[in-house]
Amino acid sequence: MELLSQVKLWGDRHHPKWLDYFRIVLGMILIWKGVSFALNLSAFTALMTQSRLVTAVSLSIVAHIIIVLHVIGGLFIVLGSHTRTSCLLNLPVLLVAVFFVNLSHNIFKPYAEFWLSCTVLVGLICFLIEGDGIISVEHTKEGDQSVAHSR
Repeated sequence: MELLSQVKLWGDRHHPKWLDYFRIVLGMILIWKGVSFALNLSAFTALMTQSRLVTAVSLSIVAHIIIVLHVIGGLFIVLGSHTRTSCLLNLPVLLVAVFFVNLSHNIFKPYAEFWLSCTVLVGLICFLIEGDGIISVEHTKEGDQSVAHSR
């Protein structure tokens, strides 16, 4: 338990502010993709059908779950609230998107979704480890006070 608190303390001291801006952009991308999927539900379900990962019965359910995970998870990531949980819930969706859906398409054509999906996947893994950061709703001065006590 002591090791976890030391890692958290180190993360609070050495968390660069630009990483928070990257977290906010990552959350906005997730929200944008979720809304885009919702507005183009027929194209989204056709894409999922082409990947042959989902049966026709559960296709609609899975599509709606992905949309909800992207929109609500993205909102939590933007706000910096429950960031690790939101990243963990969106991680399987992005793994499937990168390795099963986008990899089968021509990844070197202009505007390929593969590179965006890879960037979002790396961002999710980063914030699963790193956490919220300084610019977040859950940031408290608690870590700053414990740094002052340790000096």
